[in-house]
Amino acid sequence: MKVYISADLEGITGTTAWIETELNTQDIQPFLKQMTKEVEAAIEGAIAGGATEILLKDAHDSARNLDISNLPVNCRVIRGWTGEPMCMVAGLDESFDRAIFIGYHSKGGSERNPLAHTLAVNTDVKINGEYASEFLINTYAAALHGVPVAFVSGDVGLTEEIRTVNENIVTFATKEGIGSATVSVSPQLTIKETKRLVEEAMKVEREVLQVKLPERFVVEIVYRDHTRAFRNSFYPGATFKPHNMVEFVTNDYYEVLRVLQFLT
Repeated sequence: MKVYISADLEGITGTTAWIETELNTQDIQPFLKQMTKEVEAAIEGAIAGGATEILLKDAHDSARNLDISNLPVNCRVIRGWTGEPMCMVAGLDESFDRAIFIGYHSKGGSERNPLAHTLAVNTDVKINGEYASEFLINTYAAALHGVPVAFVSGDVGLTEEIRTVNENIVTFATKEGIGSATVSVSPQLTIKETKRLVEEAMKVEREVLQVKLPERFVVEIVYRDHTRAFRNSFYPGATFKPHNMVEFVTNDYYEVLRVLQFLT
């Protein structure tokens, strides 16, 4: 079984303030260690559940966050950004059997995590009239290649969203946001449960995990700055919409990923 893992930081146990997510600050250091432990737990669970090959994508900020010194020999890792539209799931293709997302977070505009955002902190993204999370964007990207998402860890708001998308996806809630604060579970509990639940998720039938792609995509990117929206509306096929919004319509989800890559 071939498994893909994408790891972010804003949904890792304990992260609360933006400075705790910024590389080269002292504040981030304990959370980089926790991120690594949660990813290692997911890898251990995947292998226990039958994974024979794993591709890991460091998918936060610089994409150079994880300590990779203890990765098993059957795990490869992508550090840094390739620049391709698959972005946080770069390298994912139809050869994979399952995808796992670690440390993901609520969508931009959500009050459920003080670090909630979608791709960038100064924009919000809507797909077919609903605010979209990075979970949804990357789950659709996986679906483009016929790969189901089996397990996701992150804040409570995200796990609640996931149940509305596909209740069969296994989740674990690391924390809940209240204003600019978070209430987190024990980091050790996250590690223990991630390993256990990922192993269980590997045994869930692919067919019930698979999320179906919509036939048509209306993408709305909402900016803080109307001048940026106006400039970006000259992207091929895009249209400026009041207020501070660019709209893009397509039947091809890869084109959605492309527009998000260039305009967020």
